Amino acid sequence: MNPVFQILIGSILLSLVHASIPNHWLPLVAIGKVEKWKLQETLSVTFITGVSHTISTIIIGIIVGIIGYQLSETYHFVTHVIAPLVLIMLGLIYFYQDYQHSKIKTIHEHSHINVDELIQKKKTKKAIVTSLSVAMFFSPCIEVEVYYFTAARIGWLGIAIVSITYFFVTVLGMMILVYLAIKGIEKFRIKFFEHREKLISGIILLIVGLLALFVEY
Repeated sequence: MNPVFQILIGSILLSLVHASIPNHWLPLVAIGKVEKWKLQETLSVTFITGVSHTISTIIIGIIVGIIGYQLSETYHFVTHVIAPLVLIMLGLIYFYQDYQHSKIKTIHEHSHINVDELIQKKKTKKAIVTSLSVAMFFSPCIEVEVYYFTAARIGWLGIAIVSITYFFVTVLGMMILVYLAIKGIEKFRIKFFEHREKLISGIILLIVGLLALFVEY
């Protein structure tokens, strides 16, 4: 498999999963309704918080990618064996976490954003947006950051592919899901993603980890 294509597919899959997880966007819908924001206002806030969330992940990811790239120049075994194994192990950990937390939980219990606190304090829109952005900035996606280590096997091109793909897919995905939720599409179901995000992430990590381990560049 072409290495660029492999990295791109892995980046898209991980980004789609994260954009679909309710704790990234559903609190924005709840806050928007309580604050009586217009659709455009809620989408604007979604864009701002989405950018904040992805930027922190990308910053850390690039650092991880640089380390991986430097190691690939000297230690072939580390980036071609250890890095994929880390993805596989993280995937298995998520499988275990999904098993341990198979009981039904609410959105508020595992959301990046404390919706109740933001609403109860009757903050201004500026304060709410700031709080949301800070909360999302300090909640980077570990799965994507680990993937940077594997993507660095093909150098700066791999790091760039993950960064650009993750940014656009995540932010655009969050905005689309917020739009659909606000429009009240009854057939739009999120329960599976709501309670099984660890399982889905685990599957994706196992797939990309196995591809990186057994498909030679």
